[in-house]
Amino acid sequence: MGDMGRVSVGIVGASGYGGVQLVRLLQDHPKVELAYLGGESSAGKTFADLYPHLAHQVDLAIEPVEVSTIATRCQVVFLSLPNGLACQITPTLIEKGLMVLDLSADYRFFDLETYKNWYGTERSDRQIAAKAVYGLPELYRDRIADSQLIGCPGCYPTASLLALAPLLKQGLIVPETAIIDAKSGTSGGGRQAKTGLLLAEADNSLAAYGVARHRHIPEIEQICSDLAGHEVMVQFTPHLIPMVRGILATVYATLRDPGLVRDDLITIFKAFYRNCPWVTICDSGVYPQTKWACGSNLCYIGIEVDQRTGRAIVMSAIDNLIKGQAGQAIQCLNIMMGWEETLGLPRLAFYP
Repeated sequence: MGDMGRVSVGIVGASGYGGVQLVRLLQDHPKVELAYLGGESSAGKTFADLYPHLAHQVDLAIEPVEVSTIATRCQVVFLSLPNGLACQITPTLIEKGLMVLDLSADYRFFDLETYKNWYGTERSDRQIAAKAVYGLPELYRDRIADSQLIGCPGCYPTASLLALAPLLKQGLIVPETAIIDAKSGTSGGGRQAKTGLLLAEADNSLAAYGVARHRHIPEIEQICSDLAGHEVMVQFTPHLIPMVRGILATVYATLRDPGLVRDDLITIFKAFYRNCPWVTICDSGVYPQTKWACGSNLCYIGIEVDQRTGRAIVMSAIDNLIKGQAGQAIQCLNIMMGWEETLGLPRLAFYP
């Protein structure tokens, strides 16, 4: 244990947006102490070299990624690494008794064949991967509570699945009619220099990408299939919006019962998420904006029924770096430790 019985936490891959968001959020967490920051590309620099605005608050150096160091110093470790790297160190970390929360795609899949097909990496950690739990607390809270290894969801799947889950679980829609049209701010692309994310390229522009082949598709389909109880395929199209933070997913699906109206669905969604402090169902006729969720761990959900076309339309807004990434990981940690699920997480945006 760290000082005053705090839990000592490490972050591997602390230099990216997911890492800095974790550092920022963990500063406000009353029960953890940051004990280790690791990263290959930035090893030897201080965290303040990378993020000067946190210099007065965080005086840790970024160290090489060494499993023995992490195991000696930490009880919990967040892995914020590119896909295909977490699976190389996780088995040893688990073996040494650490709790591991992976923010990459490495432990999100029930079936490693799916991972291999979409991410192209052969895996040798099947037994460990089989123990991983998908870290969407609103759906898998009980499993998360008993787990030592969490595969934290992607940001698009988080927004999409929270919109779809009640519809699929209650059998309210024809599953294969589900279409997800989603838009994300540029921070979702990470901190590396990429031409498409330059201000001159992205600003005043809007475009789809990864159409029909985005890597989040199998992840969304896997959970949809689990909820529906049979194989489900969905149509998912992401778009880049010229803003820094936020995701808005608009989901369309054909209702099985054309007699359902908006207020019926609102009642169903409120009941489904009644024990979920981080999901807010908007009142009738209110549609969420990304700004409402920005800087908080909330997911806002708005619901409409188009009786003319027989479709449900569900809108879901989150902050891609918080509920879509770092905040969700901390929410999972809270559940694993038996703490209050809301502990140390921001409840409201700064508005406007």
